[in-house]
Amino acid sequence: MEEAKKAAGYKAVDDHVRSGMVVGLGTGSTAYYAVERVGQKLKSGELKDLVCIPTSEKTKKQALDLGIPLCTLNEKSKLDVAIDGADAVDPKLCLIKGGGGALLREKMVEVVSDKFVVIVDSSKLCKGLGPSFPLPVEITPFCHLHTMNVVASLAEVEGCKPVLRTGDCSNNKPDGEEPAVTDNGNYIVDLHFSKEIADATKAAQAIKKIVGVVDHGIFEGMAYQCIVAFPDGSCRVAGKGGEEPWWG
Repeated sequence: MEEAKKAAGYKAVDDHVRSGMVVGLGTGSTAYYAVERVGQKLKSGELKDLVCIPTSEKTKKQALDLGIPLCTLNEKSKLDVAIDGADAVDPKLCLIKGGGGALLREKMVEVVSDKFVVIVDSSKLCKGLGPSFPLPVEITPFCHLHTMNVVASLAEVEGCKPVLRTGDCSNNKPDGEEPAVTDNGNYIVDLHFSKEIADATKAAQAIKKIVGVVDHGIFEGMAYQCIVAFPDGSCRVAGKGGEEPWWG
């Protein structure tokens, strides 16, 4: 799927990034290629006067290595476009994000972008959120087990199995004994579902109300467009400027 991810990342930049823009740079294995493409176009001179906002320390390092000018939301609170991947995409373009551990910064950047372009390979498409990828919830370290249990007890996420992420924050598979720590100094609980979340909107609202929760990985009503890449390198576009979502 690497060629598919590359195709989606490159297409997003080619279609949506122009000189003089403020651009949000996502985090993860697919967003990596979008950042790479921005660097290529700046180096060749095809893009000029661009400034970008990274959504993680990992993306920041990649961008700096490529010579991409950076700033933060403190300097630029409005973006022309943000490009990022997703861990699950349903037919309403509702997303689960946070497998790479950067969900808070991603949401902060992407919610203030005029266009949020999602780039995924076809394996990320799903009929409904839940079973295909666990839902990440970023929580404060203080009494984290308490917060985890309160979240898991919500009726809106009934049936979920909460798992504290350990080891490397960018890997949602437990790979150590110590809690994984985000760039913001917080922990992540991954909610595993055996069936679809009944109402993603209500689940998102209920989780966010819990004291101790920083944010969650449900990104609803934010995606402008979704570029889906397939193993043969072809891409299809869903959302504005493309087709209606064809899966589900």
